[in-house]
Amino acid sequence: MDRKTVGKEITRRHRNDSSNMKPILQPDGDSHRDKNEQGSHSKQDNSESGASQDSTTSIVSRPHGTSGFSGTSGAAGASGAFGTNEASGASEAAGAFGAFGAFGAFGAFGALGSSGTSGTAGASGAFGTNEASGDYGGGGAFGALGSSGTSGAAGASGGFGTSEASGASEAARAFGAIEASGFSGTKDARVRQVERNEVVFAEGASSCCRLDELKQLAECDSTLGDLTFSKTHTVLVDVSAFNHGGRILPQPGNDMWNSSFVKMPCSPGSVITKTPSRKVLRWKLISKQLKGLAEKKSVHVHEVVDAIVSYNPTYKGQWSFDALLKFVEKIPSSENYFSTLFPKIAALALRLPDEVQKAIPLLRTGHAAAITLSQYQISCLLANAFFCTFPHRNASGPNAEYHNYPTINFSSLFGHWSDQKKEKLRAIMHYFKTVTDKKPQGLVTFERRCLQDADKPSWKRTETLQKLHVTASGSIENEGTGMLQVDFASSWIGGGVLSSGLVQEEILFLIYPELIVSRLFTEKLADNECLIVTGSQQFSFYSGFRENFEWAGPFEDTLERDKWRRLKRQILAIDALNFRHSREQYSLRNIERELNKAYCGFQRREVNEPDIATGKWGCGAFKGDKQLKALIQLMAAAKAQKGLAFFTFGDEELVRDLKQIYHLLVKQRITVDKLYRLLLDYCAVLKQCGSHVDLFGFIGNAIKPVRNQL
Repeated sequence: MDRKTVGKEITRRHRNDSSNMKPILQPDGDSHRDKNEQGSHSKQDNSESGASQDSTTSIVSRPHGTSGFSGTSGAAGASGAFGTNEASGASEAAGAFGAFGAFGAFGAFGALGSSGTSGTAGASGAFGTNEASGDYGGGGAFGALGSSGTSGAAGASGGFGTSEASGASEAARAFGAIEASGFSGTKDARVRQVERNEVVFAEGASSCCRLDELKQLAECDSTLGDLTFSKTHTVLVDVSAFNHGGRILPQPGNDMWNSSFVKMPCSPGSVITKTPSRKVLRWKLISKQLKGLAEKKSVHVHEVVDAIVSYNPTYKGQWSFDALLKFVEKIPSSENYFSTLFPKIAALALRLPDEVQKAIPLLRTGHAAAITLSQYQISCLLANAFFCTFPHRNASGPNAEYHNYPTINFSSLFGHWSDQKKEKLRAIMHYFKTVTDKKPQGLVTFERRCLQDADKPSWKRTETLQKLHVTASGSIENEGTGMLQVDFASSWIGGGVLSSGLVQEEILFLIYPELIVSRLFTEKLADNECLIVTGSQQFSFYSGFRENFEWAGPFEDTLERDKWRRLKRQILAIDALNFRHSREQYSLRNIERELNKAYCGFQRREVNEPDIATGKWGCGAFKGDKQLKALIQLMAAAKAQKGLAFFTFGDEELVRDLKQIYHLLVKQRITVDKLYRLLLDYCAVLKQCGSHVDLFGFIGNAIKPVRNQL
């Protein structure tokens, strides 16, 4: 639409009754974003991506007073009334529709007669001018002209079409606006407007469902056939013996010593150079040390340390075993069974060549693939991690062979002492005690999923929001058992489980220790990837979080098993972006990255799949906005056609707010595409505001009928 047409249309509508207004500019499809842009861990984008700017220098040829409207827009630093422009000659549009600053930047208007919003981040539909240029592609959020009758950017103007002189559109509640930002009108007038046009969140009203209304894995009709392998699914047990007799035997195979497979400690390729002309098989040295320990009834912790150092001579004097030594020293005698457990762990580690005969492929970045192995094979691998036997896995520099993989040897866990290390070791020692007392009999599958560009969903298409259960009590791993349980992961799977980290992901890896083996073969997750683990067993109870975490005793897992003898438990590892500054998350690029990351894990592969158990994903040290992350997961679940159980971990305020906004979204029939556009509008407003704007309040103001319209 050209400049003259826009100007005439504004003039015409200005003279008509505001209740008859309809959109002047419609959202312009994909013009507001670069389809090739993707989020990144290594390089954060703290700008609003995809700004689409028009060269038009003026929207309105002449200001138009207040004819047909009793409200004023109150430009901050400009002269207030609609169409009045005395502050600057640079643009006739300055002051029109409300402005942020003297030049009318980003007047946040709105849906112009519709229930959605027409502005997009730096794109079409926005009628605020952009500084002195007067561009009408400038990113306004527009708040519902002809609908709620309120508008106004955060800290800017509004009240376009209202009966008060204020222009403050629910400043404190909906937009988080600051009085000092230049609202016109008196404080009393603003208060009266908020009272008359207040967004009504019905107390007690809820569209949320009960937890038992959500689907669990045990309720899903299984379409699982016989256990089979393929080019993308490696099975480390004999499928014929398993399918026909239910026996779990190792799959015969060959060792592979190359960059596509795990380099095993028992591989002929793993050698130690004694002299330039003499090389010794590393497994020969390892097995000698481990046999010496396994043959004893009782082993002192110093003997364990000496054994580890003997076949890792490079790290003699570098590795600290302070945590392991103090752990054994400080644990009460009633619980101190470690001297008799160490020989059993050594014997378990020695079983590796017999139990894992087929090469283990690496789950590499960009390749969708899966590995199924037995719980007993996992225990053998973890016993070797305990004794730090895996070759080429100790160096972590940028030139190291496995620099893009997590650590797997336990040397970092055995290092510097802390009370948190003590509790971690209690959980891990209990795991080894359990699997050495009784051989586990199940299978576990680790699947790396990649969301290709062609499979990324359009967030501008209509999908109805799915069921939501919100609670401050309970947890993902307990009440969420049987659902797709979300691990708030690091891109390095397992995070700091083998070092100092002790938040949600690390706790999951401690109570389900079989997850730790994923660090052996899972390369760092890319922005379009996730890891799903099916069949891991819970071995421990716990209490607390971070510095308050405590191992709370043994757990007996009684979940049903599927046809592949996997426990009916699925854990989804998706890594949120780690923001250096929290405001970085409010950009198109980063929002779409998080939407696609969540969808990668949530997406439906079969007709009958469990719903999702999640919570405040990425909202701790990663500085995520808990309201934004909740909506992102709600949108991704809607795309996947799955319900959501949201555990806030005691955050009662979030429970209340999320229930209220969800109820409003459902009652107003807000679909994913409308919610997506609202998020873009919010980002545009927030970019221009010096302080934070409450997201739920912003959305509520944009879509909820106001009291004087009810």
